[in-house]
Amino acid sequence: MTHIVVLGSTNMDLVAYVERAPRRGETVTGREFRTIPGGKGANQAIAAARAGATVSVIGAVGDDVFGPRLRSTLEHSGVSTDHLRTVEGPSGTAHIVVDDEGGNAIVVIPGANGTVDRLVPGDEGLIAAADALLLQLEIPLTAVLAGARTARGHGVRTVLTPAPARPLPPELLAATDLLVPNEHEAAALTGLTDPHRAAVALLDRVPEVVVTLGAAGSLYAARGTEPFTVPAPRVTAVDSTGAGDTFAGTLAVALGEGRPLREALTWAGTAAALSVQRPGASASMPYRSEIEARYTP
Repeated sequence: MTHIVVLGSTNMDLVAYVERAPRRGETVTGREFRTIPGGKGANQAIAAARAGATVSVIGAVGDDVFGPRLRSTLEHSGVSTDHLRTVEGPSGTAHIVVDDEGGNAIVVIPGANGTVDRLVPGDEGLIAAADALLLQLEIPLTAVLAGARTARGHGVRTVLTPAPARPLPPELLAATDLLVPNEHEAAALTGLTDPHRAAVALLDRVPEVVVTLGAAGSLYAARGTEPFTVPAPRVTAVDSTGAGDTFAGTLAVALGEGRPLREALTWAGTAAALSVQRPGASASMPYRSEIEARYTP
């Protein structure tokens, strides 16, 4: 089985479902509220585990009421939490508003994730034994960079989701094998609003890029090849929270299994399409059997 290590955040998502999101200074009435384990790191770990990989997570939760639930959710999804430490203080939280079109707006409060600012003993060995390391930006950049450098030093594929969008140090991009931004993150990194042009521009910094395009699918670009797009299945979105993490996690599994590139992108897009038809982030992520049942080469 493909062995994937995820270095990243674990949050409790506090989700309000509304007809439309409130404008500044406005109050609206929601129809439902849920607490759902999430965080970009945990989401990608769960997506990869459900897609069939052996997965370990490196990160932290707090000693509050959310910590045990976050840990148990990962474990029940088949993710090893041996390197998920518990620290004093609150766990990370994400405050999410989801509208009737499936769109969302999110405020992330790092909590315990803010303490993950370096690798600790045992982390390097775990990364060195992996087939791929998945990274995001909801923990301090010092840890993200340390993880990427460790993976590069041991010949482990590094997959970086640059979210939340922010300027990235050149040394992090130099240690990244595959960059997976959405179209807004790609624009933030390059200043180019056209996804195709943004992807090509990013090849000056990383060897491979996959720009996720929501309902339009994904765009792949690599040095020395012509970019191409892969369409997404047509579905009605209920909640798009976690769709990008589902895509990244399942793509890492597909690539680790040696699937051809177009097939891997189609497989990951199928998983993401399944996830947006259900509420929540981690709760919406499909199992391998579901992906295979809906996958059309």
